[in-house]
Amino acid sequence: MTAAALLRLIAASRHCAALTGAGVSVLSGLRDFRGKNGLYKNPDTDFPPELMFDMAWFEKDPSRFYRYAGPVVYTVHEKEPSAVHTVLAEMEQRGLLKGVITQNIDMLHHKAGSRRVIEVHGSPRMHYCLRCPGIRMRYEEASALVRAGGMPRCPCCGRVLKPAITFFGEALPLDARLEAETLAQDADLLLVLGTSLTVRPAADIPHTTLRCGGALAIVNETPTSLDGNAIFRAEDLGEVFGELGELLRDGASPEFS
Repeated sequence: MTAAALLRLIAASRHCAALTGAGVSVLSGLRDFRGKNGLYKNPDTDFPPELMFDMAWFEKDPSRFYRYAGPVVYTVHEKEPSAVHTVLAEMEQRGLLKGVITQNIDMLHHKAGSRRVIEVHGSPRMHYCLRCPGIRMRYEEASALVRAGGMPRCPCCGRVLKPAITFFGEALPLDARLEAETLAQDADLLLVLGTSLTVRPAADIPHTTLRCGGALAIVNETPTSLDGNAIFRAEDLGEVFGELGELLRDGASPEFS
């Protein structure tokens, strides 16, 4: 199916929303987690690599997170939004998209200009102390410290600060979870982009849309568990959204005037 077919579905929808995963940022030059060259396939770690985002392990030794995840998390500001990020932002500006639910922690949707971005896995924009209330450090300051070989520390107790990313073993941010649930319930079309739908509870979001009578359009390189439920399915995000962006700029449909 073509980008034109997806555009027709979007134009016909009353409440279109998007769920995005790591695949949309791979197009920006970021590594995903579970892909062939994913962060979890890093052979240099001295522990199971998926534990670099594990809360219990962070509390034992936060240097593991900063040493292994740091080169990715603290260089995202150097990356530019992909075609997916920019097209979603343009769709929102045109009133075609109600909002983006993202599993990503790279802040690229914001950089692209999207206004309603629900970060269900948190964000490194802020760092905080697990012991001292009220201690905060912004991403820019923490990033400079990490890239210089250090770690952000609490000025009161000296403890290493944690980014406000949801680690394994932590609950999703309540406000983000509730807002995502509401957006998914209201969606008559949910775009599922660049996610294999393997990480719960974020992977449950499309099920909410289906239960409430909405439809799914899935664009992902690898198969997902909901491909059989989708009314649109494609693999190449870059191709589909590159064409979709051209169609939007060309005013291919009167619904976009």
